[in-house]
Amino acid sequence: MRYVSTRGGGQSATLGEAIASGVASDGGLYMPESIPLLPMSVRPSVASLAETATAVLAPFVEEELSGEALRSLAAAALDFPIPLRPLDTATAVLELFHGPTLAFKDVGARCLARLLTHFLKGDRPLTVLVATSGDTGGAVASAFFGLAGVRVVILYPRGQVSRLQEAQFASLGGNVTALAVEGTFDDCQRLAKEAFADEELRRGAALTSANSISIGRLLPQIVYYVHALAQHHDDGRPIVISVPSGNFGNLTAGLMAKRMGLPIARFVAATNANDVVPAYLRTGRYAPRASVRTISNAMDVGAPSNLERVQALYGGNLAALRADVVGTTHGDAQTRDCIRETFARTGYLLDPHTAVGLLGLREAMAEGSAPEGAFGIVLATAHPAKFREELEPLLGEPIPLPPALLRLEGSASSGIRVNATLDEIRPHLIS
Repeated sequence: MRYVSTRGGGQSATLGEAIASGVASDGGLYMPESIPLLPMSVRPSVASLAETATAVLAPFVEEELSGEALRSLAAAALDFPIPLRPLDTATAVLELFHGPTLAFKDVGARCLARLLTHFLKGDRPLTVLVATSGDTGGAVASAFFGLAGVRVVILYPRGQVSRLQEAQFASLGGNVTALAVEGTFDDCQRLAKEAFADEELRRGAALTSANSISIGRLLPQIVYYVHALAQHHDDGRPIVISVPSGNFGNLTAGLMAKRMGLPIARFVAATNANDVVPAYLRTGRYAPRASVRTISNAMDVGAPSNLERVQALYGGNLAALRADVVGTTHGDAQTRDCIRETFARTGYLLDPHTAVGLLGLREAMAEGSAPEGAFGIVLATAHPAKFREELEPLLGEPIPLPPALLRLEGSASSGIRVNATLDEIRPHLIS
């Protein structure tokens, strides 16, 4: 399997090369040159997450990882469950938050860390540069913490992630440096792109990415779509999957899973007030803008990077994309109402991002954007306890912290305040 740029520059790379460089030399994002079909034996099979990953990822890593190496990598990275929990007779929630940092991004980050270790050549350390609006920072920091030959630099918008989210990546020290940027997530993402576009800096610091722009983080996300349907009792109803969407890497992986043959009738790209992609789906015009701060902060993205991958996957055919994806947008008031109502009716506690996903699914089903009689699956992207500052006043009762978060209580942040310029972060990349 070779990997090519979304911008069609004609170059191709091995998986190891694509992971190490992060982005293509023309500024595009790497995609596999072809999308393989899933083996028929994988589709109905209920296996462990690691076993599913081994089967799904095999075509993407052929000749670069042996079958045994891939099995070992998957077993080490994906040693936690991803259960499908029913909400009612027509809806289930795929809980992607049972990894070490209680966020769906543990799946991609832990696989990427081990892939980088496998492909790491020479004694020169790599610098993993990542921008985060919430959960990515914790997942990447956890996955790479203490890993020989790798430094991690995390850019995050100061004061715009939850206290526990910040503690997960800004209290570690060691090979993890956290930079608290005076600005928004869009500023953080812009700085990361500027750093990768600076050839001297990229080579001098041996930069690579752990954001969803990294193909090594994107591919493992395909796995849990397959794992979700393997747990679902197929009763003939069409499947609709609602994806809480910010930078759109998660949705990209789902669309790739569908292209591989997974029987998903429709996707819902559920966004908060940062609705540039739903607007693009409606109008055909992509107009990125400054992000708006919301209670579902990990989705506060005004210029989602992975739309470029989605457009490349569909060859720019907007009509074909609209046939597979409907976009929805939901404000904070709706999100809070959904959390309260769902908890009162079912006893199930949603985090704000998952609530946006559930709202999107309900809207698609109510307005006929989903096939009649469909069964809906919502991706639950983070543990609700990470947002207890928002949820406890909303519900009027305490939310207990799981052990992974309880350990962080009282942790001091070591985030370094910087202005949103490349010159400000450059010393931290080359030091």
